Amino acid sequence: MKRDADIERKTRETDIQLRLNLDGKGYSSIDIDIPFLGHMFELMAAHGFMDLDVKAKGDIEIDYHHTVEDLGICLGKAINQALGDKKAIKRYGLAMVPMDESLAQVVIDISNRPYLSYRVPLKKSMTGKFDVGLLEEFFKALVNYAGITMHIKLISGSDAHHIAEAIFKAFARALDQASQREERLDDVPSTKGLL
Repeated sequence: MKRDADIERKTRETDIQLRLNLDGKGYSSIDIDIPFLGHMFELMAAHGFMDLDVKAKGDIEIDYHHTVEDLGICLGKAINQALGDKKAIKRYGLAMVPMDESLAQVVIDISNRPYLSYRVPLKKSMTGKFDVGLLEEFFKALVNYAGITMHIKLISGSDAHHIAEAIFKAFARALDQASQREERLDDVPSTKGLL
């Protein structure tokens, strides 16, 4: 069964088309009008072994918030759709990824219970024109629409760009691990029989 999704979202603030294949090779075609976020999506695809095509335009002349949040919504929807009934998946994923002085940890439970713990003390930290503090809004939207529990923790780091890279790479690795098929299981990975 192919685990992919096509998502479109068009509002007065954003216009997004996103295609995801969870069982890809890490290929990406990213056209986001926020270059730094486009860079993060490329890293995410490569390190999560997902194929990802994204075209996104937003009202960035106002600020980046709408585009960042709506990309989280779209990616979350795509993950949820691609996982389908969630039968025979590992469910849990954990990754710790360094990027020079930065070290980030991401833990995922594909639980159908949206929750985000975001322990990254970056408020109004800029890398170029991008406020890395907006990444919390991205991940909030993502967990809500993906139906996953996620804990993101910055263990160390001082450079905002490196911190963001470590987080996105750790997220990608944890998602890849949690979404892998479990051949020993025929049903959903829950004693309740339902996620």
